[in-house]
Amino acid sequence: MNIRSSNWELFAAYLAVCRTSSLSAAARSLGLSQPTVRRQIEALEALVGTTLFTRSAAGLVPLEGHLSLMAEAEAMESAALAFARLASSSADDVSGTVRISCSNVYGVEILPPILAELQATWPKLEIELALTNDIANLLRRDADIAVRLARPEQAALVARKVSPMRLGFFAAPQLAERVRGMDFAALSATGLMISQDRLDTIAAGLRQLGLKPPTRTVFRSDDDLAQLAAIRSGIGVGICQIAIGQKSGLVRILEDLAPTFDAWVVMHEDQKRLARARVVFDALVKALDR
Repeated sequence: MNIRSSNWELFAAYLAVCRTSSLSAAARSLGLSQPTVRRQIEALEALVGTTLFTRSAAGLVPLEGHLSLMAEAEAMESAALAFARLASSSADDVSGTVRISCSNVYGVEILPPILAELQATWPKLEIELALTNDIANLLRRDADIAVRLARPEQAALVARKVSPMRLGFFAAPQLAERVRGMDFAALSATGLMISQDRLDTIAAGLRQLGLKPPTRTVFRSDDDLAQLAAIRSGIGVGICQIAIGQKSGLVRILEDLAPTFDAWVVMHEDQKRLARARVVFDALVKALDR
C-alpha cells in the first residue's frame, strides 16, 4: 500500500459516509456529486486493500473492527483544518480563524460576552467554538485553544491557571421556598434532586464530599445545559457554576457545600507565534481569571 499516493479528499469522503451512513448525504455535505463520492470510497478501498462499509437497514455502516479508523480519519481532518488555520494569515496579523474547545456550559453561558468583546476589538478575527465535555487533544490539533478543568501534563502545551470553577446547589425561587432549611439528607429524601442519566460524575463528586447520592431523582440528563434548564424551570434542585446560578436569578441553597475545580486555558506552544492565537489566549485568561 502506497499511502503517499493518497490525498485528503479520499479520507474526507470516508468520514462523511461514516457520519451520514449514505453516499448521497455525504455528497451533499461535501458539495460533491454522489458518483464522485462513490469513486473516492472505491479508490480508498483499493488503496487500503479492504472493504470499508457494509449495507444495513440503517444505510452504510463501517465494518466491524474498522470503527477505530474513523478516529484516525478525524485526526487527519483536525490536522488539515489546523494547517488551513495556520496558513490563513501572517503570524503578525490578528485575523483568520481560532478554534476554541470548551464544555457546553462554558461555551453557552461564559464565553459569548468575552468573544463578543474580542470580535469588536478585532473585527477580522473568526472564532470556531467546539462545544464538548471531552478534553480536546491540542497535540493532535483538534483545537487551537482549550478551556480545561485539569492541568495538562504535555510539555508542548502552554497553560495558564485561571479562577477555579466554583459549584453550588441552586433552585428556582419558588422551589427554593419549598426546600428552605433542609440539609442535604432531607433534600435528597424529597426526590427533588437533578442528576445524570448514565454518567456518574455528580454521584462521585457527592461521595467525595462525604454525601450519599440520592436514590431517587426528579430529572436526569448527562447534558449540563439540560440540567441547567431544568433548574431554571423549577423542575428540581441541581448543581451549576455559582456565577451562572447568580446571573440566572436562581437561589443558592446548601451554601456550605461548594466544590471547586481548577481551570486552565491551554494552547499548543506553536500557536504563540500567531498574533491571533495570542490575542484570544490572553483575552480568555484575563476574562476567566476574575
